[in-house]
Amino acid sequence: MSDDEVAAFLEEARKLQLATINPDGTPHLVTMFYGLDEGRIAFWSYAKAQKVRNIERDPRVSCLVEAGADYNELRGILLYGQAERVDNLMDIGMLVARRMTPGVADELLLPYVEQTGRKRVAYVVERTKVVSWDHRRLT
Repeated sequence: MSDDEVAAFLEEARKLQLATINPDGTPHLVTMFYGLDEGRIAFWSYAKAQKVRNIERDPRVSCLVEAGADYNELRGILLYGQAERVDNLMDIGMLVARRMTPGVADELLLPYVEQTGRKRVAYVVERTKVVSWDHRRLT
C-alpha cells in the first residue's frame, strides 16, 4: 500500500493487535481500540496492565491492523515502532473513546474519559517500519 493508502486504512479501522515484550522475551498480544494523533497510533491503558509494564521496560511494539474474511479480501498493516508515553492523557482518551463509540457526542464521552483516565497512561507509537498487504490486488 502507498503511504496515503496506509493512512486511510488506519483512519477507517477501529482496533489493532498490540504486541509488547514480556520479561521472558515472549510476546504479549492484546486487542486495543486506538486513535490517531497526527497520524501516529495512540492508545491508553490502565497503568498496572501487563502491556504498560512491558512498554516501560522495553518500548518496542508491533501493531497489526487487518481486515477481510476470505483470502482474496485480506489486507493489513504491520507497524513496528517505539511506544512513547505522553502527557496529553485526556486528548488520547477522547481519540480512543470516539473510535470505540462512533457517533456519540463528546459531551457524553467526556465523563467516561475523565473517570477511567484517573488510572490510565497514554502512548503514541513512533514508527520505525511499516509492512502492508492487500490481497484484493492479487486477482
